Amino acid sequence: MHTVIVVGVGLVVLGACLLVGYALGAVAGVTRAALVFLPLWLVGAAINLLIGVRSAGYPLADEAPVFVLVFAVPAAVAVLIWWRLH
Repeated sequence: MHTVIVVGVGLVVLGACLLVGYALGAVAGVTRAALVFLPLWLVGAAINLLIGVRSAGYPLADEAPVFVLVFAVPAAVAVLIWWRLH
């Protein structure tokens, strides 16, 4: 359940980035915001990984696939938006 929540947070952060991008530059701002989101979300997903390993006590081998999923779903949506509007 935690993974679904974190993916949802990623999608909300993407939405916020896209709204700011639209406010700053219409469609061109949205495409740039979609790309700016990627490193931001990579850091967010890495923080989630570190919390899982350090605080929750999960081994890195168990947490790594979750990290990939947590990063990949919102990142794929961002890349799809960038691709469709670019």
